Amino acid sequence: MAWNYSELVKQHFFQPKNVGRVENADGTGDVGSIACGDALSLTIAVDKNTDIITDAKFQTFGCGSAIAASSMLTEMIKGKTLDEALKVSNADIAKALGGLPPEKMHCSVMGREALEAAVNNYRGITPEAHDEEEGRVICTCFGVTEGKLRHVIAENDLRTLEDITNYTKAGGGCGACIDELEILLEEHLQQKPHTPTPTAARQPLTNLQRISLIQELLDHEVRPILQEDAGDLELVDIDGLRVTIRMVGQCSGCRAAGLTTKWIEDKLREIVDPAIELHVKEDL
Repeated sequence: MAWNYSELVKQHFFQPKNVGRVENADGTGDVGSIACGDALSLTIAVDKNTDIITDAKFQTFGCGSAIAASSMLTEMIKGKTLDEALKVSNADIAKALGGLPPEKMHCSVMGREALEAAVNNYRGITPEAHDEEEGRVICTCFGVTEGKLRHVIAENDLRTLEDITNYTKAGGGCGACIDELEILLEEHLQQKPHTPTPTAARQPLTNLQRISLIQELLDHEVRPILQEDAGDLELVDIDGLRVTIRMVGQCSGCRAAGLTTKWIEDKLREIVDPAIELHVKEDL
């Protein structure tokens, strides 16, 4: 089964808004890390007289959902005062995108964190003071603090350990923090009755939908990057979940071709279907 991404998610992934950095930014929020697989930098411009965010841009290293969530966030906060912007929750970001798969909700949480960090930076609140307020790190694999966990669990009414991992990544590494996560979860469950929250479900794509999405991803997301280095690819065939391409230009015979094709396969699995297999046709 493939993740059922909304049209808005695909739109903000293929054609993201406000990419880059605000020149002479008034506030900067950097969250995540490349080592953990997701990193986001949000910069904002603020009117000093009204506290209104006049511009917002982002740069991210992450999956398609991270790009889409960051793009949507910048659109949502422009024109709002700082206090109004801080009322935008990660659930609001996901809702504005038409929903995100449960496994990708951490991307909306990362956007909300970057916003808070950028506002704190503008207001002169140091990262050290914020880290102290957040408390000790519980998940050392992904640097998730007790304060963040309590906030995300409560705000999204999380009910399972899987929910916690989907929203924060905590518990998705070595697993040493599972016992502490269970304690935090049990505390929440005892305090708040269950309120079901709708999430995007996995649904199968038709053959035509799959072929169209593969072509769109390759043409708009992959090929422009290859072409920057005088390389390119040709789509040879799509047979169910088997995608065959041919590397051309500087990509043909490149020593890093293996890394490039792995990156392309990861993109296809992320956006189209986790079971896709990418094959490269060699010229004879």
